[in-house]
Amino acid sequence: MRRAAFIASPEEWAAGFGLQHPLKPERLKRTFELLQAYDAFAAPNVRLVPARMATEAELGYYHTVEYIDVVRRLSRGERGVPQAKYGLGPGDNPVFPGMFEVYGLAVGGALVAAELLLSGEVDVAFNMAGGLHHGGPDFASGFCIFSDASVVLRWLVQQGLRVAYVDIDVHHGDGVQAAFYDSDRALTISLHECGHFLFPGTGFVDEIGVGAGKGYSVNLPFPPYTDGSIYLPAFEAIVPPLVERFNPDLLVTQLGVDTHYRDPLAQLCLTTNDHLRLFERLESLAPRWLALGGGGYDLGVVPRAWTLAFGVMSGQSFPDQLPASYREKYLGEWLSDRETPLINVSDQARIDREVDSTLSELKRLHRL
Repeated sequence: MRRAAFIASPEEWAAGFGLQHPLKPERLKRTFELLQAYDAFAAPNVRLVPARMATEAELGYYHTVEYIDVVRRLSRGERGVPQAKYGLGPGDNPVFPGMFEVYGLAVGGALVAAELLLSGEVDVAFNMAGGLHHGGPDFASGFCIFSDASVVLRWLVQQGLRVAYVDIDVHHGDGVQAAFYDSDRALTISLHECGHFLFPGTGFVDEIGVGAGKGYSVNLPFPPYTDGSIYLPAFEAIVPPLVERFNPDLLVTQLGVDTHYRDPLAQLCLTTNDHLRLFERLESLAPRWLALGGGGYDLGVVPRAWTLAFGVMSGQSFPDQLPASYREKYLGEWLSDRETPLINVSDQARIDREVDSTLSELKRLHRL
């Protein structure tokens, strides 16, 4: 069994964008409580490690000094600070008290995980509150105030490591792609619902990088209603050969589970059983593994999927019936899905043809 760290602090789910916002901090609390109910943190190879605040210098690995200052001032409730200029305000990224601290902890948690991996204290680490992959250097985007993914990748590259990043969130990892678009030190791979149908409207196969980074940016977009029978073989055709060819020192993954068929914000049709197979395949590709959380907006799905993920990371198998204490508090019965989405046969045939065409183009562009 690999030595595993789970990075979490209650402060990370103490505040958020508000009750009407899709990104609810409760999903983090429920995941933590489900893992606790399974005694996952009591395993001899597991360490439960608190997150810490990222310093301003650390946030500056990716974000501008001006933007960091704006987020801090708005978080404190200062008036007269511009919001819309920085992608903040009503809509996706509303300002709330303590915003700087909540997102600073998400970044600090990713750095704690990276430090544990580089010191050799653990082999795998999961920063559940992270996976914030849309934010830019000087603007918020897609519920991401600070981007822990871009910060920690920049830090790892500065340590001299070759890093592969695989993003399975339903939304394209546009912020991380942009951070390394001209670099050959990080391989970034994003699998997502096609940008013709979903935010952020990017992530097409021809986005392959520029200059030294040409060929190191990889995008596999899927049509709406793609299910595991099509998604998993496509993943297998692209991700393992590219990661193995790049030969990274460390694998960073963004484990957004908004690809689930019950997710309210998107239209892919994976199940938690499909997620489990993805987690297992990622584990097999990782010499060392830093996992970040990400999207997922169904409160009944996210805790179960990320519990399965940490089970893979730490070499633990959990009973399929949810612990009684968790069932009584949150309802639900099973850790893994007992139902599968129904896909029209003619739609599935069309999707299969579209994905085959995408794979052919990807293989041409990336010489597979």
